[in-house]
Amino acid sequence: MSHKRRPYTSELSDKQWKRLKWMFPKRKGAGRPLELDLRLVMDAIFYVLVCGCQWRNLPNDYPNPNSVYYHYRKWCVNGTWQRINRILGYLERRRVGRIPRPSAGIMDSQSVKVSDRGGVSGYDGGKKIKGRKRHVLVDTLGNLLEVVVSAANVNDRTGAQMLMNKVERQIALRLLKIWVDKGYQGDLDAWFHTHWQIALEVVAAEKGQKGFVVQPRRWVVERTFAWLGNFRRLSKDYEQCIGSSEGMIYLASIRTMLKRLPA
Repeated sequence: MSHKRRPYTSELSDKQWKRLKWMFPKRKGAGRPLELDLRLVMDAIFYVLVCGCQWRNLPNDYPNPNSVYYHYRKWCVNGTWQRINRILGYLERRRVGRIPRPSAGIMDSQSVKVSDRGGVSGYDGGKKIKGRKRHVLVDTLGNLLEVVVSAANVNDRTGAQMLMNKVERQIALRLLKIWVDKGYQGDLDAWFHTHWQIALEVVAAEKGQKGFVVQPRRWVVERTFAWLGNFRRLSKDYEQCIGSSEGMIYLASIRTMLKRLPA
């Protein structure tokens, strides 16, 4: 029997880390040199994401949980996760022969329960869930373009405006059409046309439809939510801060695309 340490399934491979390591911001100015191995820090963060454990319950193989969380939170605040997700999205689209910035997307929201950590929350009367709402915009491949987390009582139309105001401007200007469900009906299409020159198309069920039927285009974003569901940390919202909640979603997207990209 071998007693050598076996890597956790959540850990990055050598080739995945080689692709990822150059995307982190460089340290500038005076200060004590970084003593932590960034790869171990990333492996610890992905362990929390995949396994859903508390930070303080990280295995002893990894650095101090406080240090790991410090870097995770720092990269949430300075936009590192958002930027890495955007870069990997460009690479993934190029891999399948698409233009890096999409011309069409799909928008939807998902209400999830929250833990007892506190923070922003609300009640979604439609889904009958007390917690938070994840507003996402994906491209036609299902890759995450942007995410906004809000209280669950924020309606989809308001969430769509919050989402578009956060999307990188070069991506927003490239978009020509976004597909949505009937929850986005109203005067939102006029707002999209006035501010972004984007056509908003509502995908509604056909008359007389009974039971579950896969709806054109919208199945793509539903599949993205299913991908997010593969990570236990996202089974509900465990974060006290909304920025940390968004960081976990970016990380799930990063992890998913790293597995697809060639070594």
